[in-house]
Amino acid sequence: MSLDLLQYIKTRSQELFEEVRSIREHIHMHPELSYEEHETKAFIEKKLLEYGIPYKSGIGGTGVVGYISNGKEDNTCIALRADMDALPILEQNEVPYKSIYDGKMHACGHDVHTAILLGAAKILTEISVNLDYSVKLIFQPGEEKNPGGASLMIADGVLENPKVQRIYGLHVFPDMPVGQLGVREGMYMASCDEIYLTIHGVGGHGATPHNCVDPIVIGAGLILELQQIVSRRCDPKTPCVLTFGHFEALGATNIIPEKAVLKGTFRTMDEEWREKALDLISTFTHHHCEGHGARAELTISRGYPVLTNDPSVTRDLKERFEHNFGRNNIHDLPIRLASEDFSFYSQQIPASFFRIGVRNDEKGITYGVHHPKFNIDEEALIIGVQAMCIAALEK
Repeated sequence: MSLDLLQYIKTRSQELFEEVRSIREHIHMHPELSYEEHETKAFIEKKLLEYGIPYKSGIGGTGVVGYISNGKEDNTCIALRADMDALPILEQNEVPYKSIYDGKMHACGHDVHTAILLGAAKILTEISVNLDYSVKLIFQPGEEKNPGGASLMIADGVLENPKVQRIYGLHVFPDMPVGQLGVREGMYMASCDEIYLTIHGVGGHGATPHNCVDPIVIGAGLILELQQIVSRRCDPKTPCVLTFGHFEALGATNIIPEKAVLKGTFRTMDEEWREKALDLISTFTHHHCEGHGARAELTISRGYPVLTNDPSVTRDLKERFEHNFGRNNIHDLPIRLASEDFSFYSQQIPASFFRIGVRNDEKGITYGVHHPKFNIDEEALIIGVQAMCIAALEK
């Protein structure tokens, strides 16, 4: 990449800091939950119009796709993606840009991602004639909720017309200090499926359990039995976890309830094992409940696939990051059993999903994502804008 072009990106990202910060804080104040991002959508459209960037709206529901042409006839393009939905969390930060909607908060940094992509878009449209590829700007809804906004946008053709050659996405990383970036080649994040189970038994008096079919005991035993799928049926070399985070049975000290409700998640890094394990979970559940005289009402909500970063694309991106930000500021990430619907893109085309540090211990910015006090050191916005611009440049 041209040194002059890189210097231009560095200079402009600094000059645009206040604008990008204002965008982030506006979106943070007006959070919207998955698939409800109507105000955010309108705000993004207004900014793209202001920047002179043509766009299409309503892709995948509330998604917006901008397009920056480099003016060349070959019509090749890459894509940059930002998600834009918030979480059902009551914000506890006392900041001027605190959420104005009680019970809704940008606690996962999607406001940051969107602001960064808009900042990068403004710079990229200024240097569009110097780009080797045209750029699609994907502002995506619904990352936090099945079936995942990425899958809906793909179904609506976001990767076609023109066909996207490769795609990049970033995510805030509160474990990493501001000024640093993280990358990983190959498998990075897990698949994620949701388990919803109601065990229908026979309620009655706690003093006469022999006249009941106790869904609490059955559910407790089932949770322990299902753990053997991970410990005894899964190859130990395959990352895998099965967790139940909800067990509700509304009885009393002397009342055995009629039903128990369980909710859990299954995650792994192997798609073949994923299919087998989900079948085992279903089989074990029904057999266990029937064996105790109960009935299982089971729903498995298929979530996101394994997120795999293309090794060649990611290796090249890492080299460009090292050149721009310094080798000591670029880190190799460990695998994570968290999930991300960016994985749907990675299943279709070469993709690279990287992390941007937002932590600042001295400022007390230390809380993790999905926490009601999550926040960022806003200097990360400059780094993020530069990183997205660099991703859009030639290898």
